Amino acid sequence: MSDEELDVAYNVRRKAGPELFDRHMARYKDMSEHAVDGLPGHPGIVYDEASGERLDVWGVGGDGLRPVFVFVHGGYWVALSRGVSSFMARTLHEQGVATVVPDYTLAPAVTLEEIVRQVRASIAWVHRHGREHGLDPGRIVVGGSSAGGHLTGMAMAGGWQAPLGLPEDVVKAAMPFSGLFDLRPLTRVYVNQWVKLDLERAAALSPALLPAGYRCPAVIAVAEHDGTGFLRQSRRFQPHWGAGELMVVPDRDHFDVVLDLADPESAVCRALLGLVRAT
Repeated sequence: MSDEELDVAYNVRRKAGPELFDRHMARYKDMSEHAVDGLPGHPGIVYDEASGERLDVWGVGGDGLRPVFVFVHGGYWVALSRGVSSFMARTLHEQGVATVVPDYTLAPAVTLEEIVRQVRASIAWVHRHGREHGLDPGRIVVGGSSAGGHLTGMAMAGGWQAPLGLPEDVVKAAMPFSGLFDLRPLTRVYVNQWVKLDLERAAALSPALLPAGYRCPAVIAVAEHDGTGFLRQSRRFQPHWGAGELMVVPDRDHFDVVLDLADPESAVCRALLGLVRAT
């Protein structure tokens, strides 16, 4: 593909246009604030001493340990935060599921390798300290959107768990949305001015090119009206993973598909709850 074609395939903000993009971002913020207003939880916990990054725990209850959905926000690794990424927390709480939303240091302040390390550290924190906060460390489901979908894929990959003292199956199920699973094309698009990848590093950070280890159940979700690059990546990653299904969500775009997690009647939310219950 030419550089221009790659930009069309992966520049979903331009595809949406400024008005629609701003409306989506306002929904992220408003829905997240509403979701956690009065919700039992433990916000602002430092999960990684090296970086000082924090996470929020939402939707814990007095009925014993709850399965947990760890949601990793998107923003092409350079934007957004946990504060606008908890829009599903109330819905999941009502279904008996807790939500953990970690921040990670944004590029270009750190490398993408460091961002991956931090996200994996957040999962390690849930496994080690979850019980103290009402979370079941044996029932961790990880998901994320866009760049968060890539980071979900890096949590699904094998080989990182043992050095952190974690079981290979610490991630019991996964649901990446509009994920980036092969980063090599991104070395030629605008986002690389911040993440600064070469082909060798891009390959080493690509879930589709890494050994899988334990193949957890997964739903690989992507929007019908997503960027063509994201659609192509999801369709290729699903058979590579080999332990999940591809869900192309109709009438949704790159930014609003993940908001369906706040609607318990949506196919997206039902799919996530199915993964949780299967743990």
